[in-house]
Amino acid sequence: MTDTKWQPDLTQYDGPKYLALVRALRESIKVGTLPPGIKLPTVRDLAWQIKVTPGTVSRAYQLATQEGLLAATVGRGTFVASVTPRFGPTQSFYTERDPAQITGRIDMRSPRMPDVGQGAAFNAALAAISGQVATDWLEYPSQRGEAALRAEVVKWVTGRVLGEVTADDVALTYGGQSAINLVFQCCLRGDRPIVLIEDLAYAGFRHAARLSRAEVLGLEIDGEGLRPDALEAACRRHSPQVLCLTTEAQNPTTVLMPEPRRREIAEIARAYEVQIVEDDCYSIAHSNIPSLRALAPERTWYVGSLSKSVSAALRLGYLICPDGMGQAGRLTAQHSFFALARPISDLCHRLLSTGEADELRHKVQLGLADRLEAMVGILGKYDLCWQAGLPFVWLRLPSGWRASSFTRMAEAADVLIRSADEFALIHGRAPNAVRLAIAGDHSRAEVEAACHRLARLLDSPPAELSV
Repeated sequence: MTDTKWQPDLTQYDGPKYLALVRALRESIKVGTLPPGIKLPTVRDLAWQIKVTPGTVSRAYQLATQEGLLAATVGRGTFVASVTPRFGPTQSFYTERDPAQITGRIDMRSPRMPDVGQGAAFNAALAAISGQVATDWLEYPSQRGEAALRAEVVKWVTGRVLGEVTADDVALTYGGQSAINLVFQCCLRGDRPIVLIEDLAYAGFRHAARLSRAEVLGLEIDGEGLRPDALEAACRRHSPQVLCLTTEAQNPTTVLMPEPRRREIAEIARAYEVQIVEDDCYSIAHSNIPSLRALAPERTWYVGSLSKSVSAALRLGYLICPDGMGQAGRLTAQHSFFALARPISDLCHRLLSTGEADELRHKVQLGLADRLEAMVGILGKYDLCWQAGLPFVWLRLPSGWRASSFTRMAEAADVLIRSADEFALIHGRAPNAVRLAIAGDHSRAEVEAACHRLARLLDSPPAELSV
């Protein structure tokens, strides 16, 4: 039974009712009206008591749980967890590989690049720059000192249609995730800002939003990517500040957004004064379709990195800021970490300026393409979505399989994959599908063997479905 008859008065709070309910929870917990361990009313009971929809209460409970104020236990209910919220992230979004658990398995959870000589190239570049180390390495790195590297980044992205871009538009970061965090620091304002993402999306968007105390709302997608009508409805109802999406290589579905759809998205964002984060970390080197950065240069923050094309260990990310916002992006980076560490910036400058990075990118793409060809050749007879140049595929499961049970059975067959649930928001819409990433650290023959094991599973669904 519920331990409390708590019934807050939401009329004393401004804004949406679900946020008002969260504020009421915070205050009641703070003053002791709701002590630790007490059980709250069920969603339906509280909704009836305070005359709101169950969805309003559910959203409020979800946000308060994410803050650490509440704890939900399946079968028991929702309880007050603590007088004060937990600080910092509570879960990891990057799965570290434990060699003891990976041995003998094919890990297809995250794309892994083939070894095409990156180590030898890095050794040579480090040897070259080691003779140039001087007393300036004793000082803090500076944004001004990165000007030459920013100019090389502009050359690096010439295969994309980004509109007019100069080195002054670029801010350098420690990888793509760092760039997303930087945009949120620049753009988000207020107590609980709203960030929009696609229903299925890169988990880093959600984690960056939580660090900025923002609420994340998922928007419906279709075969061309984010639906414009869903975006406009969310803009009218919620007044969001930032929209995050991927146009060239939607992660995880592999959808390539066509130009007309991009133009619709850009116009809606412009009409409602929404900033755009365009994540292009996974895209291939060349595309002739205008990016959102080209279509809406006054509000689009274009994110890229070398992590998916050369080496994840380099941690070089770049942010092409909206027109006139480059200085703001660099100042935000300066306030966060001054500038890139000199060993990283000098190494990356050497690799880019000599053309070594571009050569490595080309070799990586060939290696990934070879393994992708093997995956498509074996799994292409199923409902498989893929795009040439991408390091992952999207598999919609046949009748008889659930994503959760298929993932478990694949693990039992020594193949590690990701369920669609991992890309969806809590209580979001997750289809019956899985993402398979290219295991570039394994040979083509090993990747083929893993895909054959998955094919045998697909052809033999379990007699009884499990959640």
